[in-house]
Amino acid sequence: MLYLALLLFIFALFFFRKSTAQRKEAGLPGGRIIYSDTRGWGKLEQPLFYAALELTGKPDYLVDQGDKIIPVEVKSGRAPEVPYDSHIYQLAAYCMLVEKTYNKRPPYGIIHYENRDFAIDYTRELEQSLIDLLVEMKRDELHKNVPRSHESPARCAKCGFREICDQKL
Repeated sequence: MLYLALLLFIFALFFFRKSTAQRKEAGLPGGRIIYSDTRGWGKLEQPLFYAALELTGKPDYLVDQGDKIIPVEVKSGRAPEVPYDSHIYQLAAYCMLVEKTYNKRPPYGIIHYENRDFAIDYTRELEQSLIDLLVEMKRDELHKNVPRSHESPARCAKCGFREICDQKL
């Protein structure tokens, strides 16, 4: 009986260490995962939605730490020197959606790259900047012709509107 208990303890320790390593590799902070948009974890979750701004999104993970919920966005590839603005705004949108859905304002969110994580503070200034951007995007929807917002051939090559765009690089 003692050997069986020891064997079970060793198995439990092994699986605990393995799960800790996987959590760290995924860039997840400590806490309970309450939402996951990765196919490897089973059924896909419903998107979060905030009707007032017509904002919807599916963060890769939401981690519940009791008094706060932290959104985590996982990016493939190596980290830039600083996160791209588009990644920061995407994470800010998830922070807003968490606040509106769970009534808990995240103090920050995490962008996880292959080789580095960035904790991005969800400040009132970032929230206002996100709202301004969303308003600008809504305004642009009313125009027939919106100028390209970048000079990046690589970004242009991956655009879903490339085939119909008259401004492609």
